[in-house]
Amino acid sequence: HLAESGGGSVQAGGTLKLSCAASGYTYSTYCRGWFRHAPGKEREGVATIDCDGLISYADSVKGRFTISKDNAGNTLYLQMNSLQPGDTAMYYCATGHKYCVGLGEDVMNYWGQGTQVTVSS
Repeated sequence: HLAESGGGSVQAGGTLKLSCAASGYTYSTYCRGWFRHAPGKEREGVATIDCDGLISYADSVKGRFTISKDNAGNTLYLQMNSLQPGDTAMYYCATGHKYCVGLGEDVMNYWGQGTQVTVSS
């Protein structure tokens, strides 16, 4: 079970921090990541991190977003700074049993329900 939180409405230039709490897993997870889906667009990868700490970011968020996880690996975070209207979307966390392949979602096995982020100009 994955549960996202931390979404909301902010003005351009604002910040939000998303959290994704994992529970109920008895297996090792290799890849964890954040994806977003905006109306009229395909779902896209935002950031991924694997169990070795290898991180990938979408070009559109590099330098503004930071993915991290707690030491126990149970909670995934996405710190979002300098938010722009183009960041408006439903944000989902996901986890998989295989190593990340960039921002690819094919390795993801489990998905959260999503948390809405809305950025106004």
